Amino acid sequence: MIALTERSALFAIKHRLLPVLIILLAHSIAQSQAAPAASLDSTPWQPKIHFYAPPRWINDPNGPILLNGQYQLFFQYNPLGDSPGHISWGHSTSSDLVHWKQVSVALPEADGMMIFSGSTVEDRDNTSGLCAAPGQTPDQSPGQKSPGCLVAIYTAASKDKQNQNLAVSLDGGTTWTKYSGNPVLDLGLKDFRDPKVFWHAATQSWVMVVAIPDRHEVRFYHSKNLRQWEMGGEFGPAGATGGVWECPDLMELPVREPAGKRDALGKIVASRWVLSVNLNPGGPQGGSADQYFVGQFDGAHFTEDHPGSGPHWADWGKDFYASTSFSNTPPGQDRLWIAWMGNWDYALKAPSLPGRGEMTAARKIYLRQPADLSRATPSQEPLLLVQQPVLSTPSFKPSQAMFGASPYQTIAQANEHIAEKKLAGNVYLLRVTLDPGDAAEAGVRLRRGTLNPNEPAQEETVVGIDRETGRIFVDRARSGKSDFSPEFPSRVWAPLKHSQANSIRLEIVVDRNSVEVFAEDGETVFTELIYPSATSDGISFYSTPTPPGTGPALVRGVEFIPLD
Repeated sequence: MIALTERSALFAIKHRLLPVLIILLAHSIAQSQAAPAASLDSTPWQPKIHFYAPPRWINDPNGPILLNGQYQLFFQYNPLGDSPGHISWGHSTSSDLVHWKQVSVALPEADGMMIFSGSTVEDRDNTSGLCAAPGQTPDQSPGQKSPGCLVAIYTAASKDKQNQNLAVSLDGGTTWTKYSGNPVLDLGLKDFRDPKVFWHAATQSWVMVVAIPDRHEVRFYHSKNLRQWEMGGEFGPAGATGGVWECPDLMELPVREPAGKRDALGKIVASRWVLSVNLNPGGPQGGSADQYFVGQFDGAHFTEDHPGSGPHWADWGKDFYASTSFSNTPPGQDRLWIAWMGNWDYALKAPSLPGRGEMTAARKIYLRQPADLSRATPSQEPLLLVQQPVLSTPSFKPSQAMFGASPYQTIAQANEHIAEKKLAGNVYLLRVTLDPGDAAEAGVRLRRGTLNPNEPAQEETVVGIDRETGRIFVDRARSGKSDFSPEFPSRVWAPLKHSQANSIRLEIVVDRNSVEVFAEDGETVFTELIYPSATSDGISFYSTPTPPGTGPALVRGVEFIPLD
């Protein structure tokens, strides 16, 4: 949920206001995401297509769930300021995962207990007995149908102890009542947090995966009623252990065949379980990160397919943390997840949006077999986690959005099209297939300080392929404001999974203060915050020079789709 040092700082903040005052104040400041009426020049970093909560602090997403056609998102929230403290659960809703409406504080801190991360489930069969009519005790009404009743499972955190608690909502998440029998799981530990709960159909029981952070351990508990829990197995230490383990998740995902030349999906051939464990510090770029393990789960024990093969990183950027999947998605629908776009290395120092903290774009996720395997079983080779952004794109506009649909073009030709069509913006989706040719380096420069694609820019964020090292990278060293932390300006990279491929697909989501890169059909992903000037809207392709007689860098299938 929160790194050890930050968590200690939270409790150093004096509780100056009564919980009831916090509730009243939080309700008075609940507002839609577009609330601040300020010019773009004065607030150039307000996200347009990502959730944030001006003018307050937010971090980890909690308990995202689909209910009655609406996505409910809860999140770590300080209703009183734009830095960590008074941590409660905020609440927002969306019909499309892009446009969010902030509702109110769902679970406020109270009695010296902050509300750390957790999850929500729909207890439609009232297994808990907590979804009964008023006046009935939990043991009087188990099994009654209770569609729309939500149960939150969260960590209550004091200075010296963390344990797992329940709260129930009978109105779809708007108002909540904490369970009088809390805590439901208490090991007497200072660090024991972030329960993710789901229904396991094979064993007809609820499963909780929860972290013991300083031991690099995840435990699995099971229950028939959400109130009494029995321990099953445990997992860890494994993979990366350079920091505490937090915000675990466990989900069964489909396994697809390798993507074809024109089909990025591939046929479903199997399923496997993915255990996601967030780590802070110790990520591949320093600070916070998310690693995952692939294997099998029997309702009590998780068995990794390839022990020692990791760490496997869900995201190679610096700003993807505390990921969690959406509950209640119907069978056959893509599994979705979302994360906090931030890094504890500099989150407290980041410029105001106003407010601090935001979420990544929601992403659909699945597993893919490596390309060199045709009909291999999932246990023969490590499977690849694939992520693709979920965006409600506007109606397609051929005059604005596309050029060079089929044949490859040189970098110079592509930039001529950019200049001719005056392509520019700060909120858009860019799709392109890039062939580096014999160039040592080739890529695309985003959020540039000039609209002329052939002119040098003082500000820009670069996404490129380093052919000589077989890497893909994102360089934000000159992306805009970066002097608030020495850890922020950086060039981050990941090894290309298909380094011999002649063409590399890139799908890039650009917002006013972020770049999310989905490369190699979603197998290699970067999430990066940036803080450019409001006027830095330029875009251009580039490559290093190639000797005469060698193959130049080429681009194909360029789509530029404005999202604002």
